[in-house]
Amino acid sequence: MKAVQFASYGAPNVLQLRDVPDPIALAGQILLEVKATTVNHLDLFQRDGSRPVAQLPFTPGLEAAGIILANGHGFQAGERVLTTRALGALGGGGYASKIAAPISHLARIPDSVSFEQAAAAGLAASTAWGSLFTLGKLQAGERVLIWAGSSGVGSAAIQIAKQRGAWVATTTSSHERGEELRKLGADLVLNHRQQDVGQELQKLGGVQLVIELVSSTLQQSLEACAPNGRVVLIGNLGGKESTVDTQSWRLKRISVIGGGQLQASPQEEEQALQLIATKKFVPLIACALPIEQAAEAHALLESGEPQGKIVLLHS
Repeated sequence: MKAVQFASYGAPNVLQLRDVPDPIALAGQILLEVKATTVNHLDLFQRDGSRPVAQLPFTPGLEAAGIILANGHGFQAGERVLTTRALGALGGGGYASKIAAPISHLARIPDSVSFEQAAAAGLAASTAWGSLFTLGKLQAGERVLIWAGSSGVGSAAIQIAKQRGAWVATTTSSHERGEELRKLGADLVLNHRQQDVGQELQKLGGVQLVIELVSSTLQQSLEACAPNGRVVLIGNLGGKESTVDTQSWRLKRISVIGGGQLQASPQEEEQALQLIATKKFVPLIACALPIEQAAEAHALLESGEPQGKIVLLHS
């Protein structure tokens, strides 16, 4: 089979398409032909060595949408499935054309949802779902602030929160991106370069929940909270450090919850995929490229330009 791998750490050009042995499914696993995956920031960190991997050469790819190749374990050959835990499969991650995935990791893809859409939703929707509901305990009628609305997680969280009856504020860095986020359903879009997000939301009475994807903005998240608010910390797009006023944190009794390696269950992921099938959730896709252009895709994500997910397609 074919797989895009890196055998040394470095720039995007260390990614190479190689011929590698097909994986053989073990007990509790099933063989998939991968049709689509995505590029995530973790892929970049693994490739450049800032998050070293256990062994080289290494096949990245957190998600894999594809086709079951053989009957077994309640699945039929030809069924369309998604795993957001592809790094736990034999054969590598989603940059491989075949993987042997644990059956407990698989979510079925509805017929009307494309592989491209499923992969783009993938881990972003899974993380959004887990942060909003599993940890954030979001209820209908509550107000939520979602940082980095144009990111994969952010754009998914906006739409999923709206489907649950929440009022949604989000952040962006440009007017053009703000218009797109309003189309996704955001009730309020704040330009974090021009506005103080925390103060603006305090004028409206604050929010009950913050989905914090940036980390360096934690103080603004605390300011944005109403008393007894919750902050779910699931990303550090702005860096790993932040200075906060512990007095306001304490007096408002705000709970800050570390998200860890947060994912929804495959059953919850199927619910998110069903929202796509019923056109209640549209995964934001920046572009789709053939897997042979993985290096170009990494360079594009590093540029900071994409709005939405970069999808890689296997032929």
